[in-house]
Amino acid sequence: MFHKSVMLEESMEALAIRPDGIYVDATFGGGGHSRGILKRLNEGRLFAFDQDSDAMKNEIADPRITMIHNNFRYLKNFLRLFNRIPVDGILADLGVSSHQIDESGRGFSTRLDGILDMRMDQRKKGTAKEIVNSYPEERLREVLRQFGEVRNAGRVASLLVTARKVKPIATTGELVELLKPTAPHGKENKYLAQVFQAFRIEVNQELEALKEFLGQCADVLKPGGRLAVISYHSLEDKLVKNFMRAGNWTGQIEKDFYGNILAPFNPVIRKPIIPGEKEIRDNPRVRSARLRVAQKR
Repeated sequence: MFHKSVMLEESMEALAIRPDGIYVDATFGGGGHSRGILKRLNEGRLFAFDQDSDAMKNEIADPRITMIHNNFRYLKNFLRLFNRIPVDGILADLGVSSHQIDESGRGFSTRLDGILDMRMDQRKKGTAKEIVNSYPEERLREVLRQFGEVRNAGRVASLLVTARKVKPIATTGELVELLKPTAPHGKENKYLAQVFQAFRIEVNQELEALKEFLGQCADVLKPGGRLAVISYHSLEDKLVKNFMRAGNWTGQIEKDFYGNILAPFNPVIRKPIIPGEKEIRDNPRVRSARLRVAQKR
């Protein structure tokens, strides 16, 4: 198993698992959440998605689970293929797995030197190296500002464009060395993480995929079914919060002519669930995790 599952017990409680229910683990990863769901099932079924080939190597030998090697943005297509709509619950952990971070060849880590890749699905084209070396300066600035919330995005974009004229920026180590002079003193690690986050989101089109996934959850869950999503940064969390509250990305609740709320979900809890102190001590990477839970109307 690649990593400890984040807020495992809280996630299981959020799903309110029925032993005969049909569930989806939209981000299989190391398989910890899937194992937790299977423990609570009898004749129920589980469908587990992951776009990462490495994650698929963790396949669980259990006839009740169906592994789907694809992005969760295709949730509805595959559940329709298996004739499993509607389902009782869906869980998604949006974090980058510890395996992906700790594997230098994947290009996700600011600490390990490796190829500037950052693809979650290595079958797809378009790496971080291609973005850093080919995007116009204005587009680089937009990506850094929008997806990394990098305050000096303009300066970073200009620096990258200047540097790549001398020679292509090929590795994470080269990128980190270029960025060091632009980092705020005392906040270097957070700053580097923001820049890497920006490029990772762009490479994988993460926010667009999340929007597509959330919209499909409303279509495939049965009334009373649960949606539980663990996010790790404000961009994801805002989308999840607004969708669970209002069924859209602005969070503005819409009503019909008779005053009925049009949102497909009711939040089960108003505030997100956060990891406990012990879990944060054992695994500091979970400190920014936020679990939100909603129920289909």
